Amino acid sequence: MGKSTQSVRAFAYLRTSSASNIGEDKDSGRRQLQAIETYAKRAGVELVGTYNDEAVKGSDPIDTRPGFAAMLEALEANGTKTIIVETANRFARDLMVQEVGFAMLRARGIDLIAADSPTSFLDDTPTARLIRQVLGAVSEFEKAMLVAKLRGARDRKRRKGMKVEGRKSIAEERPRTIELARKLARARPKGGKRSLREISAALADVGHTTKSGKPYAPTAVKIMLGRVVEGG
Repeated sequence: MGKSTQSVRAFAYLRTSSASNIGEDKDSGRRQLQAIETYAKRAGVELVGTYNDEAVKGSDPIDTRPGFAAMLEALEANGTKTIIVETANRFARDLMVQEVGFAMLRARGIDLIAADSPTSFLDDTPTARLIRQVLGAVSEFEKAMLVAKLRGARDRKRRKGMKVEGRKSIAEERPRTIELARKLARARPKGGKRSLREISAALADVGHTTKSGKPYAPTAVKIMLGRVVEGG
């Protein structure tokens, strides 16, 4: 039996900037789609949908376009990871908008291809390189600002005596378990006191176990009780 190969699936994205180019009697949309279909056939790509943004300027940000937003939702829904446009300018005429949009798609694992020049979005021109460096610097600045805000929030909590980092204690995660463990330790059976293992077993009998479903270790029970209990 021959080995089957799965073809690349893609959406076609069309954009018309002028309202005068909208309508079935206009050729802008037909021309764009024809160029995309020709490229897809040549490259062995299966087109599974077409999305349009009509009367949308090439300088409009990608995230403000209703057709593009609908296409992103469809990409998320069916797992398609490729978008084909007629030309890079049909995606966006403004180079900054191009680079921001391309970076956004790449971060989501989505490929963007121009039918007339499949590598155009990867071209390393001086202007494109400068914009990418600026975008990278902005991203680093935003990360640094977020880290600074989180550090400030932690410092404010520390000054108030609040715990702000590290794993939560058993008392914080399981207050009801702590309460029951202490009741069991105080309610001594005839003939002596309960050992740590006996308290652990009693807790497990009523459903108080670790996250993995196992009885608490004696050392964990000792921590719950907040004091040394002999006989563990």
